[in-house]
Amino acid sequence: MKFSDIKDLTVEELRKKMVTMKTEYFEVKMKHCLGQVNNPLEIRKVRRGMARVKTALNQKLSK
Repeated sequence: MKFSDIKDLTVEELRKKMVTMKTEYFEVKMKHCLGQVNNPLEIRKVRRGMARVKTALNQKLSK
């Protein structure tokens, strides 16, 4: 997910995206602990996606 895709979303869409990404992050972390993740870099990918959404949300709210 690129930042250019995220920055065009509305505040409400960003909040919904954040909630889904938090649940996805939890699931990936749990699968990693159980040894079911094929690619452990998936955790990093989800975490960075969450940071991108937070950045876009903060930019929208500060305007």
